[in-house]
Amino acid sequence: MYLTVKETAAYLDLPESFILEKISEGRIRAVHNGEEYMINKEQFHFHLEQIKKLKEFEREEKFEPIPESYDYKDED
Repeated sequence: MYLTVKETAAYLDLPESFILEKISEGRIRAVHNGEEYMINKEQFHFHLEQIKKLKEFEREEKFEPIPESYDYKDED
């Protein structure tokens, strides 16, 4: 499925200018049909999965209890 730059920006929750910048850098693959860039949606599958895993990891870390200090004696 192909998306326009506007649709891609909405899908990734990023500004359109950022999407266009990444297209010009070659970091996002796109096809220009004479009027606008068309971007294959499937190329973002891995990126979105990694973002999902990172958010889950951050959520788990947030509620991880702080371990008690092993150095509870002041030997100075």
